Amino acid sequence: MVKANGITLHVQRLDPAGPAPAGRTGPTPTAVLIHGMASDTMASWYFTMAEPLTRAGFPTVLYDLRGHGRSDRPATGYALDDFVDDLAALLVELDVTGPLLLFGNSFGGTIAFGYAARHPDRVAGIVAVESSPPTPEWMGRVRMRLERVAARLPREGALAEIGAARGRIAARRAADTGRMLAETTMTAELPASRLPAGDALAAIACPVLCLYGGDSAVGELAPAVRGLLPQTRVVVLPDEKHSVLIDRPDSVRRHVLAWLGEECGLDVAPPVTT
Repeated sequence: MVKANGITLHVQRLDPAGPAPAGRTGPTPTAVLIHGMASDTMASWYFTMAEPLTRAGFPTVLYDLRGHGRSDRPATGYALDDFVDDLAALLVELDVTGPLLLFGNSFGGTIAFGYAARHPDRVAGIVAVESSPPTPEWMGRVRMRLERVAARLPREGALAEIGAARGRIAARRAADTGRMLAETTMTAELPASRLPAGDALAAIACPVLCLYGGDSAVGELAPAVRGLLPQTRVVVLPDEKHSVLIDRPDSVRRHVLAWLGEECGLDVAPPVTT
């Protein structure tokens, strides 16, 4: 548990067991894994990419966002700037001073882009799964999603429906999400966030990998992401939905590790099992 930006965040830190791969030169970036909004926690990264990244030689940091998991849940403070401030302060508290590889699932990717817009020299690469930079169009989708969830979860029988369709753990997470949305100002604050200037986002020069599910509407934003950041590599995984990180972790790992070598020039330690 780490105090950062005035709140306590639940953090996991994993370090490689051995030295960096022999072919890697310069400082090894730290991988920072940022989960999505509402029903997500650091677990989505912990069980998919955390160990493969450490086995590939990267120090790795995961944390529960404010309001989520075991981190503090203040009543207010849920604008994009608050989440970016949390990340910046956490890196200071953990004494992470070198280059960063930022991984974001869903809104976690938006936080990664928001941090990179402020600190472009710190970021060596961004992996965004089912996500987008903080643009007005994307934030409009975030608003609609939060409003739908906030309206659905309090309905009688909603949690039972979720449990029948997706299992007991999903129902428990949905119940916690309902409490979070009821107890905080997230639904109002997050969609109204101050957004980075377009030129600050366009100045992000590091390699970017965006992965989308072929059956997810988020992939519709890929052309706009490429227009804003032409260096972006877009990968679409056919027949997958917004939950592609959980449903197809083997494919996500394969694309990420290949991109690290091909676009970021980072040798990875072989082999990584999937």
